[in-house]
Amino acid sequence: MARLPLTGTRVVDITVVWAGPFGAMMLGDLGAEVIRVESIHHFAAATRGVMMRPPPSAMRFGSYYYRQYANGEGGKRPWNRIAYFNRHARNKLSCCIDLTRPQGMDVFRRLIEVSDVFYENNAVGVMAKLGITYEALSAWNPRIIHLSNPAFGNTGPYKGYLGFGVNIEAVTSHTWLRGYADSAHPMHNTNVFHMDAVAGATAVFAILTALHCRNRTGKGTYIDMAGAETSIPHFGEALMDCAMNGRVQRTVGNRDVHGAAPCGCYRCRGGPDEWVCIAISSDDEWQALCRAMGSPLWSSDERFATALGRLRHHDELDRLIEEWTSRHDKYEVMFIVQKEGAPAGPVISDKDAHRDPQYVSRGFFEVVNHGETGVHIYPGFLWRYAGTPMSVRQPPVRLGEHNAYVFREVLKMSEEESAALQKDQIIGGEDYIEK
Repeated sequence: MARLPLTGTRVVDITVVWAGPFGAMMLGDLGAEVIRVESIHHFAAATRGVMMRPPPSAMRFGSYYYRQYANGEGGKRPWNRIAYFNRHARNKLSCCIDLTRPQGMDVFRRLIEVSDVFYENNAVGVMAKLGITYEALSAWNPRIIHLSNPAFGNTGPYKGYLGFGVNIEAVTSHTWLRGYADSAHPMHNTNVFHMDAVAGATAVFAILTALHCRNRTGKGTYIDMAGAETSIPHFGEALMDCAMNGRVQRTVGNRDVHGAAPCGCYRCRGGPDEWVCIAISSDDEWQALCRAMGSPLWSSDERFATALGRLRHHDELDRLIEEWTSRHDKYEVMFIVQKEGAPAGPVISDKDAHRDPQYVSRGFFEVVNHGETGVHIYPGFLWRYAGTPMSVRQPPVRLGEHNAYVFREVLKMSEEESAALQKDQIIGGEDYIEK
């Protein structure tokens, strides 16, 4: 079997929340040996979960966080059971080092010396307080690639601000642009934030280009990548419309910003959560939709004869189309409309996604056996190689699961040194985490 592209590349990972761990997952999928450096003394609540300390610390967050644990139970080791972390924790290794102590920093230095990439997305200053800067890293290993991915970058007036997806999207204009046109509330939409996924994917691309450059020059590099700046180009049409034409866009809900009509999300038969999306961008597609609906009398109304007319009477058109879609199952609508040559697709739940014929046919979802949560279906890979099948080589990694491998095999520690450092709680595992 052909090797994966990043086989032989070692990545040291101190990423948190979603964006960084998502990017590190993709590096692992590509074949890199991704070693998460974690701590049993200090933890990021938004990474391995609010229940990493006793359950009362999680109570103020409500049932939302408990729903993220298998069967709604944190168990004895909740940090290994939370879906928020496990969804992007495959194909990684984990070791525990206390970076706040000199002996721990010495262990970390030795790990950097035998690695290719250091990837982190902590708030500005967190790494520097530990003495982890590119100057220090490159002195230990001139070939190291250091990617830093804080919310707003390492320079500028916002550099000190903390950022999660929700507030970064507000600062980049995405919160302004998305949502429903009839609601002024900026959060009447999904709590899945575009920035996190974009930042992770962009980080992978930046690291790949840096590795390519190092192959030619032999030198490492520092990459300062602001999470906010990775997502702003995705709103280029709105930003350029403002810059060139002085127009400030606002959310159009499910409609098309370019004015194609009809374009919307329509109720279907089966319940309040059954919907289908239909998007018409040409006269030919409009005629196809009319045929799919059985060419009702109203479809020949002169108000709907042109794209401009359909746009001007969009509300009435939505009502009429929904009268038809509400009599059909959402998949029925998709098949009927697509067969006639117009775009349509069902709005599916996560339960629907697991059994959707397209995903099933392509084998997108993977059955993974995790030591703490059991056997579950996990999302698969974002792309496929014809000659190099990707796989879940390592289930979602448990805290400190690979301490022995990292310390004894990668760093070549003697048994005596390893035992001494564990006794002093410089390195170690779960046996002395606060219960």
